[in-house]
Amino acid sequence: MRELLSTNDAVLISAVEALLKGARIDHIVADQNISVLEGSIGIFPRRILVAENAFEAARRLLKEAGLGDELRGDAR
Repeated sequence: MRELLSTNDAVLISAVEALLKGARIDHIVADQNISVLEGSIGIFPRRILVAENAFEAARRLLKEAGLGDELRGDAR
């Protein structure tokens, strides 16, 4: 798995998940359960991970959707 982006913006996570699901790109949102430890205050970012073989397609999808600035630094 490779990190596509990392954010604590719940709206962005939902939007990216919808795009990936629509494109049938398997993904996981890592670190969702850390909110239990942090008290749901949103300090810790969540990471969206995709399979290595889907990484370029996922990156292209986000760029086409206008979300290229949200990509992980080495993924731009």
